[in-house]
Amino acid sequence: MILLRHGQSEFNRLFHATGRDPGIPDAPLTPLGEAQAAAAAEALAGEDIRRILCSPYTRALQTAAPVARRLGLPVTVTPAVRERYSASCDIGSGRAALALAWPALDLSGIEEVWWPPVEEPHAQFEARCALFRAEMAALPDRAHTLVVCHWGVIRALTGRDAGNGEWLRLP
Repeated sequence: MILLRHGQSEFNRLFHATGRDPGIPDAPLTPLGEAQAAAAAEALAGEDIRRILCSPYTRALQTAAPVARRLGLPVTVTPAVRERYSASCDIGSGRAALALAWPALDLSGIEEVWWPPVEEPHAQFEARCALFRAEMAALPDRAHTLVVCHWGVIRALTGRDAGNGEWLRLP
C-alpha cells in the first residue's frame, strides 16, 4: 500500500510561516500544492495502483484528482483516513458542498458532517488508524492501493513523517 500526503495547503503555507493557526477550514491547495500533486501523479504512474482511497478534505481530494486522471481510476472517499481534528483546517466541508465541488465522486459513504465536533483525542485517532490498517491488511490486493491522506495518518501508520506531496510504502 502506498500512502501519499496531500500537497501544500493554504493552512500549511501560513502555519509554517507564522507558527499560528490561520483559521482556514478545509484549506485548499496552494499553487505549490497543485504542482506537488501533479508531480505525484507522474511519479506514481509506473506503480501498479488499482485502487485510490482518499480523505474527504479538499486538500486531499485536490491531490488525488491528478493521480486518478493519470491512472484512469475512480477515487473512493473515506473519512477513515481523515486527519486528526486539532486545528481549523481539520474542519471539513459537508457532503453537500463536496458533491457540488466534486460531482463525479461517489460521496454516499460519508455523512453530511464527517469530522468530529471537537478535537479528537489522540488515543481515539490512534485507534481509528489501527483499525484502518487492520482492515487493509485483510485485503489480498492491498499492495495495489494508494491512500491519499495526511501527516498525522501517515505518522500513525508508519511512525514516519512525510512532507507535502511525499509518498511512501506502508510496510
